[in-house]
Amino acid sequence: MADVGVRAARREDVLQVANVQVRAWRYGYRDFLPEGPLEQMTGPAAEKMWLRQWDEAIVAPPTSRHRVLVAVETILDTEGFPALGAGGSAALATPRGGERVVGLASHAPAEDPDLDPTEVAEMLTLLVDPDFVRRGHGSRLLNATVDHLRDDGYRQIVTWVFADNYAVLGFLESAGWGEDMAERVLDMGRPIRMIRLTTDIS
Repeated sequence: MADVGVRAARREDVLQVANVQVRAWRYGYRDFLPEGPLEQMTGPAAEKMWLRQWDEAIVAPPTSRHRVLVAVETILDTEGFPALGAGGSAALATPRGGERVVGLASHAPAEDPDLDPTEVAEMLTLLVDPDFVRRGHGSRLLNATVDHLRDDGYRQIVTWVFADNYAVLGFLESAGWGEDMAERVLDMGRPIRMIRLTTDIS
């Protein structure tokens, strides 16, 4: 059994946050991103960069409207989480009663030039560790994000998603998000399309 929740990220979470990001990307993007760019995004050099960036985002955000939230589980009984091969056994190192970061979400005022950053926020990240999916963490993170941004006075949220990331697209669409026709194309050895989704929270 495990106790679950969402809270603001703290400095001591930085390493776990970076690890969740890398694991989620390796597992979730492997079917549609080229192998080389994905390795560059998740390899040892990239992990060091993400650690620095998450430390800054969590400890010294640019404004009070830049936030990082984490989904946590407090392990009450011994459990195994084998979804990502040998890496999944890392959960067994969590002491009974110890809190483990299993997902994250971050948001900020929107920066796209066609959006008003006083009324529109962007969800920059929504990731769950592949060993902890289908436990409601994504929904809890999404709901907490909406609550924070509504309290900040925002009326709309946008987020960018890979067009071939059908799992995330389906999840957000089931929560009431929809495409707003904006898109971008990344050069990752071949064109990789991203689409922008939006939801009204007014």
